[in-house]
Amino acid sequence: MLLHCFSRTVCSMSLRNCTSVTEFILLGIPNTQGLENMIFVVFLTFYTFSLLGNLLIFLTILASSNLHSPMYFLLGNLSMFDILFPSVNSPKMMVFLVGQSHTISYQGCVSQVFFYHTLGCIECFLYTVMAYDRFVAICHPMRYMVIMNPRVCIGLTVGMWLGGCLHGSALTFLTFRLPYCGPNKVHSFFCDIPVVLPLACADTALAQMVSFTNVGVVSLTCFLLVLTSYIRIVLSILKIRSSEGRRRAFSTCSAHLTSILLAYGPVILVYLKPASSLWLDAALQVLNNVVTPSLNPLIYSLRNKDVKLALQKVIVQVAHASGV
Repeated sequence: MLLHCFSRTVCSMSLRNCTSVTEFILLGIPNTQGLENMIFVVFLTFYTFSLLGNLLIFLTILASSNLHSPMYFLLGNLSMFDILFPSVNSPKMMVFLVGQSHTISYQGCVSQVFFYHTLGCIECFLYTVMAYDRFVAICHPMRYMVIMNPRVCIGLTVGMWLGGCLHGSALTFLTFRLPYCGPNKVHSFFCDIPVVLPLACADTALAQMVSFTNVGVVSLTCFLLVLTSYIRIVLSILKIRSSEGRRRAFSTCSAHLTSILLAYGPVILVYLKPASSLWLDAALQVLNNVVTPSLNPLIYSLRNKDVKLALQKVIVQVAHASGV
């Protein structure tokens, strides 16, 4: 109701005679006509695996006392993020694929933009904090628990979630302060700024400039901070004399580095590339929205010995409790 009133108020203030759009039509992934059933199975498989895998990682961290450390506290945040992020767009996309509805309400579109960019910003902040955590653990091991104490971890977590909310709120306000009174066909499977802004019945130059600058600055700043952390980490690892010590140090960072590459790659290509291709954009968004969150449980459980052992203990405990 509040979003509906917001859209009506903005329309009346910005363009007196406009008839505000009440819903948008999602056109889905370009050039996939006739493949809806196959794409539905792909979405459902990855989404289900993302929910179950990340929930299992999250519960394992909660249940295992040996995982109650800053590194795994942040991993728990990543698991929670990977549950929420695909839930912004995947359920609506699956409804679209089974032919139930190709429309999304104005309020639903606003919600998608807000949560998508809020969680996207939180992801950037989270990977940056995780890189800092690895930097402290490897470069200052003797002071690790002093620097990354519970108070600091909670403060960083609250800060990145609040920062994400502010980021998402600003971008959503910039996008939907404009009147939408004409075309309502969204050339994507969900509402995002690049595909929604062109539908506005007003000059979008300022909103486009501020939105893409905001997204670019946040992504680039976080990426540079992560890069700086890992340069310092690599230099510290190279100073370790034993090959076994170097191998262990690198292994603690490999899972995080893999996740960063999977997360930042699609974002950079979608938002910072000069040319636009609807099909390529959609493919990259599917990778970012659905595939990557489902891979993180595999990455962290297969590459992390402590998580693997804790998972085995939890599974054995559940099996015994159920009488299997």
